[in-house]
Amino acid sequence: MNRPLEQLSIAALPKVELQTARLLTENLGIETVQDLLFHLPMRYENRTCTSVIAELTALSGKVVIVAEVIRCEESVRGRRILRCEVADDSGQLRLRFFNYHPWLRRQLQPGARVRCFGEVRAQRRGIEMLHPELQVLREGEAEVEQSLTPVYPSTAGLNQFALRRATTAALELMDGGGLSEWLPEPPALGGVGTGLAEALHYLHAPPPDAPLAELEAGCHPCQRRLAFEELLAHRLSLLQVRRAVRSRAAPALPPAPELAGRLRAEFGFELTAAQERVTAEIAGDLAQAVPMLRLLQGDVGSGKTAVAALAAAQAVATGHQVAIMAPTELLAEQHYQCFERWFAELQLRVISLTRRARGQRRRQLLSELRSGGVALAVGTHALLQEDVRFSRLGLAIIDEQHRFGVHQRLTLRDKGDGTAPHQLIMTATPIPRTLTMSAYSDLDCSVIDELPPGREPVITALMGDGRRNKLLQRVRAACGEGRQAYWICTLVEESEKLQCQAAEKTVTWLREALPELQIGLVHGRHGVREKAAVMRAFRAGETALLVATTVVEVGVDVPRASLMVIENPERLGLSQLHQLRGRIGRGAEQSHCVLLYGSPLSATARARLQVIRDHHDGFIIAERDLELRGPGEMLGTRQTGIMQFRIADLRRDLDLQPEVRRYAAALMREHPGSVAPLVRRWLGEKTRYGGV
Repeated sequence: MNRPLEQLSIAALPKVELQTARLLTENLGIETVQDLLFHLPMRYENRTCTSVIAELTALSGKVVIVAEVIRCEESVRGRRILRCEVADDSGQLRLRFFNYHPWLRRQLQPGARVRCFGEVRAQRRGIEMLHPELQVLREGEAEVEQSLTPVYPSTAGLNQFALRRATTAALELMDGGGLSEWLPEPPALGGVGTGLAEALHYLHAPPPDAPLAELEAGCHPCQRRLAFEELLAHRLSLLQVRRAVRSRAAPALPPAPELAGRLRAEFGFELTAAQERVTAEIAGDLAQAVPMLRLLQGDVGSGKTAVAALAAAQAVATGHQVAIMAPTELLAEQHYQCFERWFAELQLRVISLTRRARGQRRRQLLSELRSGGVALAVGTHALLQEDVRFSRLGLAIIDEQHRFGVHQRLTLRDKGDGTAPHQLIMTATPIPRTLTMSAYSDLDCSVIDELPPGREPVITALMGDGRRNKLLQRVRAACGEGRQAYWICTLVEESEKLQCQAAEKTVTWLREALPELQIGLVHGRHGVREKAAVMRAFRAGETALLVATTVVEVGVDVPRASLMVIENPERLGLSQLHQLRGRIGRGAEQSHCVLLYGSPLSATARARLQVIRDHHDGFIIAERDLELRGPGEMLGTRQTGIMQFRIADLRRDLDLQPEVRRYAAALMREHPGSVAPLVRRWLGEKTRYGGV
């Protein structure tokens, strides 16, 4: 067994049964010995000392006893039960087992010496242990464990004993070599440099005096050593993406002041100082012959679309094309209307390429795109389809990046004429610095940290469901004055589990209660044409009140909408609530958002909603959302497969990031041969983002 442990199958481990190996691989994704070594305990139990039976009570909790089997009998009446009486020098104790393996009955012969670990419970006939973990001690075998006992994440059919036995075998193999140390020198974490093998040994078998509080919090130096390496691997993978993208030539797109000036005139408003600043940053990138990789962050309503339009103008001024990709049909439609309105006056062709374009119409649009007759193509995932080809793609603009996988935006690289297009990635979900340093470290970052003048913060109020009828009067009054309102429901169908008011039921109720108002309905199960028709009517003012699900979270701009009701807001993340609230407050009227919660509201849920009520800064809200939900859920990456850390925690390990960044740069510069195997260790054989 001289093969590296990252290549050695767990089936090759001694004393690991085929069934155990199968469960490890199929249910836990553990295929190699190295995988098993990085499958760390989730907690520890102290089995390093024994208790005396006579001193046990129902309050003793989980304890270790060493005793001799006195008698053992099975009961087969109804449920099969194994009862066993054991004794030490101080007294006797009953053990009871359900659903036990016949092997256990054969082991528990009178006179056998056993070590039991379990919880002491009180019964009518005294105390007992129910289904304890049990081991028959051989002659000379230690009565207690010499280290803390690890408890691993497991799966059905795989017990802790099998996991510990497999891990012990893996540690013995590691001691014989085969686990490569890819860091030229251990990072000094807290002033102490810890090697990889040393850290793994400690975490799988901590000494009896190990600081349990530190281990449970994930803050022990050995845990931080592994977290550091995992964060380092993720950063290196992103730097590889950046290097791969920027290794290709991009078209140099010099500034086009004349066209930009004409476009600004079409806006009908002056850009803020923040918009001017990021516009200059983007223009400088576009003028270079290496691909721009820039993330544009801006709170809802900060004017990212105008900045993107100026970048697009700089690209088309030299005869290049622009792709604008949005995650939903609604957002793509809104972008198409904006860009078509602005660029039509400049005699530039803008097309919409979504699922709505079919048959002959689609073939015509694709032909125009390939021939260079189209300046800007706006679409959804449809832009990624194989038959979509550009003539001279110079710039790709991707909105709401976290709705896509990184591999999807990189797919647009291959849609051009051999050069790599510049990439501008926009998001209205402010990303905490914690995540920007990790999830988007392949991108340069620009932030629009200023709202247009005259924008009043939306006033947000909490209201219990019992005041629903009073809220009706508020909606009637607002719409009666010529304003518009949203009523947001979180589900399309009734759900007893979530107790959320269904959109279908709500619109029926509202139409009965407010017959004088035109009320529309839009949700994710409507067809594309139906959604578009409803939204057009709302934007045109033909509909006073729109009942919707969270499909309107991004991209819908209706300046006359000044009131929003959000049902069951406790079911949504803070950033999503902030996004929804951003659909109002875009006109001159003071806007109001009512969070209509279900009762009773827990203290935790109330504290979350207070954050939305008290704060309007998206970055502050995003930081709190990160604290409460974690990065994967916040960025929507559970589906895209990024940001899935095994050991590291972006919030807990934030202080490691500066050293990770420094170490990554030094490793790529001085030890490039370590980069690929280190990334492979933590991210697997698959390329992380596709096409890289």
